[in-house]
Amino acid sequence: MKEQNIFGYMRVSTREQNEERQRLALLEMGVPKERIYMDKQSGKDFDRPQYRRLLRNLNKNSVLFVKSIDRLGRNYTDLNEQWRIITKEKETDIVVIDMPILDTRREKNLLGTFISDIVLALLSYVAENERANIRQRQAEGIAAAKARGVKFGRPEIIVPDNFYEIYKKWKRKEISVKEAAKACNLAKSTFFDKVRKLEKCDN
Repeated sequence: MKEQNIFGYMRVSTREQNEERQRLALLEMGVPKERIYMDKQSGKDFDRPQYRRLLRNLNKNSVLFVKSIDRLGRNYTDLNEQWRIITKEKETDIVVIDMPILDTRREKNLLGTFISDIVLALLSYVAENERANIRQRQAEGIAAAKARGVKFGRPEIIVPDNFYEIYKKWKRKEISVKEAAKACNLAKSTFFDKVRKLEKCDN
């Protein structure tokens, strides 16, 4: 295998700290550091600049290494489509380090390809189904919390009892907006927001 034909791909979200772990795994597999492509974004789709760049460089003499299948992508449909593009259209081999059965170099016969495709479909389906379950549990948790009276977002800023009087003075131009906001112990932007709500109610 020629060195220049080996590529690596890694993906981390902004919340994850496993960048170095992925890089070390790729280097241990013999991927040259200058041929490792990395995107820092979600795996929900494949609209990623470095992945697109990598794809343009792949051909039938290439081998692409990824540490785990979810580093390549998380969306079931898109992941299977990209796997097809890489292995069928680009005729590139893929090696998933954490899942040795997903190594298209192993068996080049019909059975080997069939097994890889089935395993990939199963793994990506399970991963997406789990994410859907997590989202559902989160939604149910939020709904239950709201039912208990838990408030989400910023707490409502309470205006002072004399807000209406201060507002009237400001409308009559007896005081400036700065003075009115200060008298209410509010920021100017918040004062204006409260004024808008008050006037909307009056209308």
